[in-house]
Amino acid sequence: MMSSHYFSAEPTAEHQPRELRVTLAGEDRLLTTDSGIFSPDGIDKGTAILLAEAPAPAARGNLLDVGCGWGPIALSLALLSPEASVYAVDVNERALGLTRKNAEALSLSNLHAELPDRIDSALRFQTIWSNPPIRVGKEVLHRILEQWLPRLAPGGKAYLVVQKNLGSDSLQRWLQERFKANDFAVRRYATAKSFRILEITSPES
Repeated sequence: MMSSHYFSAEPTAEHQPRELRVTLAGEDRLLTTDSGIFSPDGIDKGTAILLAEAPAPAARGNLLDVGCGWGPIALSLALLSPEASVYAVDVNERALGLTRKNAEALSLSNLHAELPDRIDSALRFQTIWSNPPIRVGKEVLHRILEQWLPRLAPGGKAYLVVQKNLGSDSLQRWLQERFKANDFAVRRYATAKSFRILEITSPES
């Protein structure tokens, strides 16, 4: 599926809702997916690696999933940290609707799925997890990261999963250069199969 398709605010693809059985937070879950979104047939490889390799999210505070799709990362955050407030953002209205529906199916009242500009600008996040939309191009990707990474709370951590052949190493170098003025620490946290997980840590104060 082309990135312009699932990165559209209102996908033109005909609705094809279906049930999807996946494992999230160690248990089988029956959820709903649809056409016109990212990875509608299951959890993509990058997301699966992020969910398997990233350290436990903050137990409390505000947590964020950037580019939520039908919700596997955001749902996992909400399941793992029931006392936290989880925010899922996407530009795709169909994806947001599915994330909300799946959160309701799992009785997750702590998950809020919204368009990026509807998130309170004063919120700061203890944890950010994301499988960022690399295929939208560097310019758009950089704007997305410049929008959200500065909103890490003091000592907060972000984990991004990026495929090696889609520029994970060059993205790491850009992050190090772009955010060094913020005193953010950027490092490769893990490598699994053809993916890297990048860790971005904001200073304590």
